[in-house]
Amino acid sequence: MNVKSMDPQRRRLLGAALAAASSAFAPGDLRAEERPAADAALPLGICLEGWPYPGPVQFLSLDMAGEPVRMAYMDFPADGGVDRGAILLLHGKNFDSSYWAGPIAFLRRAGFRVVVPDQIGFNKSSKPLCEYKLEALAANTLALADALGLKTFALLGHSTGGLLAVRFASLHPERVTKLLLEDPIGLIDYGQFIPAPSLAALEAVERAYSPESYRAFVARYFPKLAPADYEQFVSWRVRMMGSGDYPRFLRVVALTYLMIHSCEVRALYAGLKPPVLLMAGDRDHATPFLAFAPPETREKIPGLIEAARSAVPEIPDGRLFEFSGVGHVPHLEAPKEFEKAVLEFLQG
Repeated sequence: MNVKSMDPQRRRLLGAALAAASSAFAPGDLRAEERPAADAALPLGICLEGWPYPGPVQFLSLDMAGEPVRMAYMDFPADGGVDRGAILLLHGKNFDSSYWAGPIAFLRRAGFRVVVPDQIGFNKSSKPLCEYKLEALAANTLALADALGLKTFALLGHSTGGLLAVRFASLHPERVTKLLLEDPIGLIDYGQFIPAPSLAALEAVERAYSPESYRAFVARYFPKLAPADYEQFVSWRVRMMGSGDYPRFLRVVALTYLMIHSCEVRALYAGLKPPVLLMAGDRDHATPFLAFAPPETREKIPGLIEAARSAVPEIPDGRLFEFSGVGHVPHLEAPKEFEKAVLEFLQG
């Protein structure tokens, strides 16, 4: 995006959004003195270079679809003398891994080693232009666990990370001790209700976002939070608009949406081997591809909480925890309640 070539009104809107994002950004529980000073008017690279995370970021070199890539991750040791093993936290599609700061802290205090990967195509990891498959992301996650010497571990996946966690646990049940799903997508198979959008159509939706419309999109995830509390997710997306690689980012976003549409994991719930805690906010209305649904089927698509209630009885060792008045990200909207539910499940 060439800011100087914009029409004056759009330039003013972008500048105001960037200024607001700069003043509001406070990822997780990072203290102010730990956050690097950042000029929000500066473009941000599509691998979130310089974007603050709650710990050191390392990279694992991999190959994906014949292309060399690097997978970003954080690896935190447990605090104190208790060793409860490891847990992997798998992020959602529109969320950078700074949003895991709170769970990282309470899990470490409870004695867990916490590993937080950024999947290839997301956040600080490489953005190859290729066909994305859930099985490939699972293979990358397994490669990271192997590289870190993790034989078994608990798995916590949020949103798209929950979709991936279910697929991973079905492929490698011997590696997963407990499975925690936070508002996972994939509780319904979207292709049953919504025809597959074209790559061009998905990319056009992403390209059309302005700072204001993207802020409105993110706001729907958080019925309990004030705008300042989720502005961080708007800030990095808006700053990316000034990157020379922004068109590549938009293509990768569209490619990963195609992956999500093609993934059918609902039938896998009945065969999950580890104990499962399925958590969901009862005001979560996140439904990917809803805009592409034909009018005659739109009303037939169950909401996430209804789909979760339907899925739990099919899980061999599953339980459901509902968050009242909460949307798509309980660990941000109800952090204490989320901590209690997670630790009781992990330590039970």
